[in-house]
Amino acid sequence: MIELLVVIAIIAILAGIIFPVFARAKAAAKQTACINNLKQIGASIGIYMTEYDDVFPSAVDPVDRYHPEIWDAEPEFQARIPYMPLLSEVVQPYLENADVFHCPSDDGTETVDDHPWLDFGSSPSMFATYKSSYFFRTEIAFKYFSQTMFQLPADINVLFDACGHWHGSGGRVHKNDNGQGYTDKIRGFRYSTLYGDLHVKNVTFDKLREAWNTPLQ
Repeated sequence: MIELLVVIAIIAILAGIIFPVFARAKAAAKQTACINNLKQIGASIGIYMTEYDDVFPSAVDPVDRYHPEIWDAEPEFQARIPYMPLLSEVVQPYLENADVFHCPSDDGTETVDDHPWLDFGSSPSMFATYKSSYFFRTEIAFKYFSQTMFQLPADINVLFDACGHWHGSGGRVHKNDNGQGYTDKIRGFRYSTLYGDLHVKNVTFDKLREAWNTPLQ
């Protein structure tokens, strides 16, 4: 009996060591797959631009489509949203598979990370609900930007994960999260991000905000 208990204890210790390693390896594999998705989407955008005078697709993302009020400060842009297709629809002809818009870590959303007051629920995944796991910096489309118009193309975010908890720590943002709890969550968030020169990397919430705050020109 004592020997059996010792064996069980050893197995439990080994499981406690091995399972977290497996979980981290699985999460890393999903992050790599997400980065590869964005690289393929970036390539499709590049092909699109060769056919349209080097201009980025005139398209929106799901949060623009279903919450156009985020553009209340830009009524001219806001008025165009109902007539613009989703980015995933525009580049579809240049992709082999629409599933590249599906981040493997996408387990849905409740709100938007930097707009926690905005109800933006999706289940079981954002891709299942909106056909895309990614948000688009739509300002680029509204202003008919090309790569050559960017002042710092390597610093401009073009497409990125809709939620930072998919590849980061801290847990998902709930509607109306605020204060220190919200700050603690987003501190651990990470986003796979496609930049204006079409390179892709995984960055923190703060680094993504830096990209948002980088002027287009």
